[in-house]
Amino acid sequence: MENVVTMKGPVVKVDGELMLLIPLEHGGSELIECARGISEVQGEFLKIEIPAWLAGLLRVEEGDLVCVHNSGGMFHIQPLKAELVH
Repeated sequence: MENVVTMKGPVVKVDGELMLLIPLEHGGSELIECARGISEVQGEFLKIEIPAWLAGLLRVEEGDLVCVHNSGGMFHIQPLKAELVH
């Protein structure tokens, strides 16, 4: 049976780049394998940069909440427009 991990968090901007910083301690370590190639472990976080084309496609910007999960063994990002963090 698949171990699906679902987490919510804000899109942040660091050095002008949009990204997700997913805490490894609170389930992010379960996302490392499915995010291989689009992420890197940086300290206590799994860091995933969101390129401008993907931010436009998802319609997310700094401060927007997103949900990430690993269903089907793949990394998924879904915007949660109803909940904003500003």
